[in-house]
Amino acid sequence: MPSPSPARTRRTRTRRRRRLGLRTATAVLTVTAALVAPLPSGGLAAPAAAATGGPLGARYDASGTNVEFRIYSSRATRVELYLYRAATGSQEAAALQLTKDATTSVWSVTVPVATIQQQYGITGPVYYGYRAWGPNWPYDPAWTKGSTTGFVADVDAAGNRFDPNKLLTDPYARELTHDPVTPAATDGSVYGTGPQYRAVDDAAQAPKGIVLAADTTSTGTKPTRALKDDVVYEVHVRGLTENDPSVPSAYRGTYKGAALKAADLASLGVTAVEFLPVQETQNDANDVDPTGTAGDNYWGYSTLDYFAPDRRYAADRSAGGPTREFKDMVRAFHDAGIKVFTDVVYNHTGEGGPWNASDKNTYNLFSLRGLDNPTYYSLTSDMQSPWDNTGVGGNVNTYNPVTRALITDSLAYWKDTLGVDGFRFDLAPVLGNTCQHGCFQYSRTDPDTALNRITALMPARPAGGGSGTDWIAEPWALGSGTYQVGNFPAGWSEWNDKFRDTMRRDQNAMGVENVTPSDLATRFAGSSDLYQPNGRAPFNSVNFMVAHDGFTLADLYRCNGKSNNQGWPYGPSDGGSDYNLSWDQGGVATDQRKAARNGFAFLMLSAGTPMMTGGDEYLRSIRCNNNPYNLDSSANWLTTSYTADQSTFRTYAERMIAFRKAHPALRPVDFYSAADGNGNGMGELNWFTPAGGAPDGTYWGDSGNHALAWRYDGTELGDPSSAIYVAYNGWSGDVDFTLPSPGAGKSWYRVTDTSTWAEGADQVARPGGEALLGGSGTVYRLHGRAVLVLIAK
Repeated sequence: MPSPSPARTRRTRTRRRRRLGLRTATAVLTVTAALVAPLPSGGLAAPAAAATGGPLGARYDASGTNVEFRIYSSRATRVELYLYRAATGSQEAAALQLTKDATTSVWSVTVPVATIQQQYGITGPVYYGYRAWGPNWPYDPAWTKGSTTGFVADVDAAGNRFDPNKLLTDPYARELTHDPVTPAATDGSVYGTGPQYRAVDDAAQAPKGIVLAADTTSTGTKPTRALKDDVVYEVHVRGLTENDPSVPSAYRGTYKGAALKAADLASLGVTAVEFLPVQETQNDANDVDPTGTAGDNYWGYSTLDYFAPDRRYAADRSAGGPTREFKDMVRAFHDAGIKVFTDVVYNHTGEGGPWNASDKNTYNLFSLRGLDNPTYYSLTSDMQSPWDNTGVGGNVNTYNPVTRALITDSLAYWKDTLGVDGFRFDLAPVLGNTCQHGCFQYSRTDPDTALNRITALMPARPAGGGSGTDWIAEPWALGSGTYQVGNFPAGWSEWNDKFRDTMRRDQNAMGVENVTPSDLATRFAGSSDLYQPNGRAPFNSVNFMVAHDGFTLADLYRCNGKSNNQGWPYGPSDGGSDYNLSWDQGGVATDQRKAARNGFAFLMLSAGTPMMTGGDEYLRSIRCNNNPYNLDSSANWLTTSYTADQSTFRTYAERMIAFRKAHPALRPVDFYSAADGNGNGMGELNWFTPAGGAPDGTYWGDSGNHALAWRYDGTELGDPSSAIYVAYNGWSGDVDFTLPSPGAGKSWYRVTDTSTWAEGADQVARPGGEALLGGSGTVYRLHGRAVLVLIAK
């Protein structure tokens, strides 16, 4: 079956995300302000200062007796701060006018804490938001909430979309009170502009920022492990424990619950947990029953606030509770030696696009759009619409220095204050855009792109490990010029879809797709064609067979196509690629498990950084739903109730991970060398045909050859074993492999054979329990569609 192209993959997500940009419950981006105590050194101040003259947001001053509010808008003509005693349902306790700095375009006001408490009567948490006026809606002293006094146009020729009837959240918020739509407030239309909605005042329902007290919660000691030595586990923070009876019920689906899984993931062998987005997104109204699922947002790729940990994932939802609890979780993983990565979405926001394609007036207004639309968003050349070549509602204007500072400041906050070790960037080519309005032009080398500013301000972790940050890109999007696999700057690693597709094609599309031994070898050895030309290393290839987007590992080998319209809890879900490179292995369950073992083995035996998806270790299935973005359901949560076959696969996964970690030959810092250009001799890596000779040019280029073997020389690579031999038989029938020399005085011992005959708890031998096979010239019959791993002793 054909391989899913990046464009097709992104179209799947287009449907899923565009609906989040409508006026329905899930349509929001809001950046709500939260006040924090003075920042630690190395935090936000340095990046922000370049564009705005100092740190933005709302925070206590050094004395703790005043709260400073600072927000950027180059286009506003008036900005007011509204303070509230309650998150919803009440009128403001005070409204204060801000003053603009003409040089920096930063609006600010300082409010004494005593005034907040004594004059405004706010004795609990302080909630706040902003109202802004501009050229399309100039300030008129006669304006009152819910009126159209002063209105000129919903959008003017310069792209301004001010509407003072919309309470806006601060882009530098540290926590939000709630989502724009909640079970108690289901009408998302209150946030709309345009003729029907511009006069609707949304303040009673809108999210507010929270003034947070100083917090000293520790995130523990960060691991300094090299990325090449990591095994990444991609998982949803709620789905990790929501269905886990070993976690107390009050903590299931929360950061606190996730912290309790650190030991279990460490026992599996995971060294880095990569959470799907944990920045605030619209999910307060998610269902956990069959009604309304089409509008739910489970995955979270529609950001409301770039600083705030999502409150829904906190057991403690009081002011400051989500922040403290997230930091506690990070410490628990750090204490277990596990890095914490987060999936971040800086290419678009939850404000979304137009409600109707033909209507230029009606949009959501939550934060960025209502503060300075042309600064924060890329627009069409006429400045009337979002520039959208990714299909998710409009691109963030990442080449604007103020917007770029918002991105780097928030990353610095998550890294330095919240303790995160690395980040995976959704639709990352948008961060390499060099055109603000009317076009898209990606550049790998421009030093002023967000991509290059990120790594200049926060250097990548060195190849050999140490302090630094692990930066990982999803290197594609939908539109022209956005597929950039292999073309990211130094310091960036990438999800490698060519690894995924090559392996899937060879496993599941024999006779339909052409895969040569050379194609396989290139992917097994770290994809030098992609990463070596611009000076990067094998570990910059993040290898994966499956991810959250698409089938699970089990379903990749159980399903011939998607089945997304089934009933709850496995559906219904819209979208989803029709182009999956999946195959049900003829419906034979033992062959399906064998294929999954092979797919997992490919990850653990290849140069690069392996990434698995939560539940792969026990063959989690969603019954062929390949786009479960909306399913906040038991089917989409992980389980600990394993069948016997699932327990067996968990053991297999543990031991394959342990084998990888035990052998540095599988984790090279540089690309392998061979004794000569044909792989002859005893270089670091040598390739073999089943007959035991070196492949020639004809063999390498023949897509009719489906068997390949290779030998790592451990003496060259610092491996405790003198050599490792791997054979892959992609044929349906048996193939005899003649083994090369294991080295003087050595013999070959079998670590694993993924064939069905060996299935069981000891399919991967424990160290010291490997079976003796023989020396050079020994012939090993490997059954169809199987992988063999030997070590020399």
